[in-house]
Amino acid sequence: MYLLGFDVGSSSVKACLTEVESGKIVAQDFFPKVEMSIIAQKPGWAEQEPESWWSNLKLAHESVMSQSGINSDEIKAIGISWQMHGLVLVDKNKRVLRPAIIWCDSRAVPYGEKAFAAIGKEQCLSHLLNSPGNFTAAKLAWVKENEPQIYGQIDKLMLPGDYIGMRLTGDIVTTVEGLSEGMFWDFKEQCLSKDVMRYFGFDESFIPDIKPTFGIQGLVSAVAAKELGLKEGTPVCYRAGDQPNNALSLNVFNPGEIASTAGTSGVVYGVLGQVNYDPLSRVNTFAHVNHTAEQTRLGVLLCINGTGILNSWMKRNIVPANLSYNDMNALASQSPIGSKGISIIPFGNGAERILENKELGCSIHGINFNTHTQSDMLRAAQEGIVFSFQYGMEIMKEMGMDIRIIRAGNANMFLSPIFRQTLASVSGATIELYNTDGAAGAAKGAGIGAGIYASNKEAFASLEKLAIIEPEVESLSQYRDAYNRWKQCLCI
Repeated sequence: MYLLGFDVGSSSVKACLTEVESGKIVAQDFFPKVEMSIIAQKPGWAEQEPESWWSNLKLAHESVMSQSGINSDEIKAIGISWQMHGLVLVDKNKRVLRPAIIWCDSRAVPYGEKAFAAIGKEQCLSHLLNSPGNFTAAKLAWVKENEPQIYGQIDKLMLPGDYIGMRLTGDIVTTVEGLSEGMFWDFKEQCLSKDVMRYFGFDESFIPDIKPTFGIQGLVSAVAAKELGLKEGTPVCYRAGDQPNNALSLNVFNPGEIASTAGTSGVVYGVLGQVNYDPLSRVNTFAHVNHTAEQTRLGVLLCINGTGILNSWMKRNIVPANLSYNDMNALASQSPIGSKGISIIPFGNGAERILENKELGCSIHGINFNTHTQSDMLRAAQEGIVFSFQYGMEIMKEMGMDIRIIRAGNANMFLSPIFRQTLASVSGATIELYNTDGAAGAAKGAGIGAGIYASNKEAFASLEKLAIIEPEVESLSQYRDAYNRWKQCLCI
């Protein structure tokens, strides 16, 4: 028996097949092989065509089926992970009305800020656990005001994963986790937020039916079965946003456990067992995958938009075209801790939550044209990304989060020895790297949702730890000095 997971990111769509009994990854792939394009018609805007997610999902799925050589009827359940906070709109014929407004689009910030003021800080934080900010609800408010002809055709709104679920099953459904990341869920009342719906004037009919995160959410339709070569009726049994799902993939379910990713954006995600929030809403609190009305499991999400995208910008614009990321890491390692005094503020990918939704942009400080080299720039970029993590983790510690161990998949920025050693040393936390990713997590989540695994302990018994990175004790003062210099350059 096998499980199939899809992970719909803003850079690529991944597919993964895992074998149930061993828990091992049998085949995995991603498409496109270059980063998916983001439509940016104006500064601060970021959109993608949902059809491109589906097209790349089909390519990734075709590849894993070809690699594995299995029959489609051996796949017993499907799970979905997605880039959080996006907005997909469809009409009554399930036709997409406009490109999806994705997570790093910052046009809706003023709408969220006005809602926060009108509904009230205490009401928002105690019920939503966040400011409406730049999340899905605020994005829909922008559409309502600026594209009334589109707004008038809306039948349902969806998160990106709900759209993929619709394409797989023909059914439009969502989850409490999904609604909470869109600022539609009231944690105190345990229902759709009347405050948000009333303030923005949204019709409650826009909200899809709510299904549990784990459990049958729909069956693969005849149309999707034909497109993908799947067996009609295969159950879709799990869906979650990419960060809750990444935590799941690292077996992070319980209070005090921490997960991190560093792809286009960077995230530190910790689980709380009680309702709490940052009074300045610089980090966010959502329903974790195993949150229920009876068992509080909330994910505290520190998200930094400008992380791995800075490293990829360096690759496209600073180094020769033939250099790989590994080559860049080797070149960066020629520069000492602190990059000879260069500090890079990495916030060039839209408004930053940890900065209270300010858009500082990316800036480079301390360059000396006579002494600094390409190596110094590359190291400073990686250090700047790490320092933004540390800045956010200090906020999490103010909330009572004890960050001693950080679990991460062996992917993206965590493939860089400089990145992971700097993060361990400046934070004082031990980093554990595992052989997993979001698509593998979605597959395991599907196994839990289908009842194939009795518990997360059983599902993740085979999780493979690849490396442990401890803080570099003898160099801690150098890392801290570099971080403090970076903070002095942070003008907020």
